[in-house]
Amino acid sequence: MSVTLKHKIAFIGFGEAASAFVEGWAVKSSAMVVAYDIKTDAIDGDVRLAKWADYKRVAVMGCESLAGALKGAEVVFSLVTADQAATVATQAASFIEKDTLFFDCNSCAPGTKRNNSDVINGAGGRYVDVAVMAPVYPKLHKTPVSICGAYKEAAKDVFDALDMNATLVEGNIGAASSIKMVRSIMMKGLEALFAECVLAGRKAGVDTVVLDSLDKTYPGFNFKEKAAYMLERSMTHGIRRAAEMREVALTVDELGLNGDMARAAVEWQQRLGDLQVTAQENEDYQTRADRILAALEKE
Repeated sequence: MSVTLKHKIAFIGFGEAASAFVEGWAVKSSAMVVAYDIKTDAIDGDVRLAKWADYKRVAVMGCESLAGALKGAEVVFSLVTADQAATVATQAASFIEKDTLFFDCNSCAPGTKRNNSDVINGAGGRYVDVAVMAPVYPKLHKTPVSICGAYKEAAKDVFDALDMNATLVEGNIGAASSIKMVRSIMMKGLEALFAECVLAGRKAGVDTVVLDSLDKTYPGFNFKEKAAYMLERSMTHGIRRAAEMREVALTVDELGLNGDMARAAVEWQQRLGDLQVTAQENEDYQTRADRILAALEKE
């Protein structure tokens, strides 16, 4: 569905989620969509060129500076790694224009979101806590998002105009992120559990027996298929997921509990992400596990 907007929409960070949203929008030319990503400034020339190619692929105007991206923007999507969200909010506050809607879509603890809100609102912007509730593929811009905060109604109007799937969440800043963070204990934690279980199973030569046994305990879950998927997620996005899980652990701490499970998930997500082993299409879990084990042995 094509939509028409008069807004200048700016992205801070232009990775998988940002490109998926733009790809799904099919926004007509009346909307100016621009982006600034820190990789634009990368020392590695190949990294810089790849990012400019990302902009071109979805017909987004790339910017060489954050100030340039935010100038005249009525709507800003912040989509960076969780560990950079606070830094980006602080930097954006220097350039954001009065009444600009700032959609903080990053996977951060509620406390981090509240601090970011104070920074953006203090600079004259309108901060909205946005939680992206599922992988952006295959649904693209229709991926469910939850939004909350004082400006959620104005935000909902923009999301609706972009044909996005936004749900209002009652409560102050941090309410939407609480849903995301608590959910991630299970979702990203499962990826870490699969990694440890499958890799240990391969080393011991019992992975098939173990996964078949689990399928009998939980019929219909299809553990072998899920194992291949879970390994791919951590191989591809482990570094970003580790940053998110640190925020998840912080969320649990803020609630007066101890985020030990979240911190354990950080270790596996970071480890697999740091290996930079690329998951190939249509690999089974055993092939992926063996390639991961081979890389681990080289460390």
